[in-house]
Amino acid sequence: MIDITKFEDKNLLFKHLKDNKSFYIAQKKSAMKRGDSYCGALPIVDKSEFETKDMAVTSEAMPTGKIRAKVIINTSNILDSHYDVHIGNIWKKSLSENKYVLHLDSHCREFEYVISDSPDVTAYVKSISWKSLGYDYQGNTNALIFDSYISEKRNEEMFTQYREGWVKFHSVGMGYVSLFLCINSEEKYYIEEKTNWDKYRPEVVNGEEADKLGFFWAVTEAKLIEGSAVVLASNSITPTESVEDINEAGESTSQIEPSNDTQKVSKFINDPNLF
Repeated sequence: MIDITKFEDKNLLFKHLKDNKSFYIAQKKSAMKRGDSYCGALPIVDKSEFETKDMAVTSEAMPTGKIRAKVIINTSNILDSHYDVHIGNIWKKSLSENKYVLHLDSHCREFEYVISDSPDVTAYVKSISWKSLGYDYQGNTNALIFDSYISEKRNEEMFTQYREGWVKFHSVGMGYVSLFLCINSEEKYYIEEKTNWDKYRPEVVNGEEADKLGFFWAVTEAKLIEGSAVVLASNSITPTESVEDINEAGESTSQIEPSNDTQKVSKFINDPNLF
């Protein structure tokens, strides 16, 4: 990911991005995108915050060692800390082709970090209003959701993390397929990038952050590789939706109960007020 702090002003940054666009597209396509849990990120300076509810399973029945968690792995149309905006249903083709789904801990592709996999996890996209997620944005987002059956025997640590309501964020491990550089400049040198900006900027719900930054990557298609529970995420609007205990018959017996307590979580994106 480009370090925009090295550029003295936006004009130098824009020229660098334009001149090296093919390189950055090839670089993105050759690497798997993952969340910020492994490298950290800087909070934006506008002090705005997201809100997420504490939740935990409450049940009088004896647990069977299995739970069902519905988690939001990714949401579209929001600028994230990779300077990306996932446009529309970018997962449609990948979901139709890839029937094997991995639910991991922190993007680690080793046996001890597997939370669940097919057929115990199903991935699908659902249109959800931003307001139902607790955010004051207009319209809906296409949420990539994992419906995951988690066994204590397979991953005791993450079973406990989910059952106690401690997993606040998720992140998608993905490969870029189609993306477009969007730059907000009236100079003729950036005609193509400005056309992209005019096309995709209206779809960015946190558009004021894109305006401060002056550029972003519109990602219109991506390959789903895995989805992970993470401590921090490049897209913070990726909560745990629900967790249920499963009885011996495979039926849900109890659900999470949101508490009245809320945790304020800063949006994580590199500082757009650098110029």
